[in-house]
Amino acid sequence: MSLMRTITVGLTGAAGIYGGLVLYREYYVAAQYKGDEQLFGKTAIVTGANTGIGKEVAHDFARRGARVIMACRDMKKCEETREKLVADSFNTNIVCRECDLASIESIKKFADEINKNEKYVHLLINNAGVMWHSSKLTKDGFEQHLGVNYLGHFLLTNLLMEKLRTCSPSRVVNVTSSMYKRGVIDFDDLNMSKKQFNAKIAYEQAALAIVIATQEFCRQYPGSGVVANCVHPGITRTEIARHTIDKSFISRVIIGPLLKAFMKTPMQGAQAVIQCALDPKLDGQCGKYFSDMKEEPIAPNATDEKEAKRLWLISQRWTRLV
Repeated sequence: MSLMRTITVGLTGAAGIYGGLVLYREYYVAAQYKGDEQLFGKTAIVTGANTGIGKEVAHDFARRGARVIMACRDMKKCEETREKLVADSFNTNIVCRECDLASIESIKKFADEINKNEKYVHLLINNAGVMWHSSKLTKDGFEQHLGVNYLGHFLLTNLLMEKLRTCSPSRVVNVTSSMYKRGVIDFDDLNMSKKQFNAKIAYEQAALAIVIATQEFCRQYPGSGVVANCVHPGITRTEIARHTIDKSFISRVIIGPLLKAFMKTPMQGAQAVIQCALDPKLDGQCGKYFSDMKEEPIAPNATDEKEAKRLWLISQRWTRLV
């Protein structure tokens, strides 16, 4: 009886600690964007909008009155999410458009449709991505992390640049990760085909490429009225975890619930992206890095302008922009 009582007390105490951590995360760790900006007459594109942070950003924009274009690879999932967003936001001006960031052909088709049929594009949220994916190439032969997280969005942004410029002031928000600080751009093996593949290193390189190219964007398009910034939304529990903590049964059942107490919900993670897209205090600011809703100095490994120029030129060539 004494042993059972000890076990019961231990489990109760553990549950109390876990609940306390969750409450701490809910009310103290995760800040919420307080701005009340309205987006009537504005058009926003959100990649990966059918789930996770992208879904919550699209939801927020829809509630503010924007026309929201959900750029997604899976049209079935996109339509299912769209119906929920329409019902909750009372905004029927939400549409699904197919855009597979692992395919240059799909990205160009999407951009052509937007440029021909959409009158405006004021906001572009480059959110979709993969994390710690196993070794895999995109349809065009790019390493998956570099191809989807970085090159796909690089191409999409440049193809939509004239539309964004026409609607200026416009904003581009590039979602990245604080892991960029440990990243290295390996120009001798950018596609990671010469050495043993490491998913963590591949993800860090792609995250770093996003931060470097965001700064170079500002140098490539000065005075355009279009600004680009990158944001780390914080450690957030989304479907991207399917290749990390959700990869095995043990990590999903045992480790996952423990980590969840320290991780943001998608709605909480979306706040940093929403702030970067809408906050009037950021008008005219370009090439900045924000983490958990605060601007941070860019790490030294992402500040070399010659390296940025080199990466930009390679990206143009690989995505067939030139």
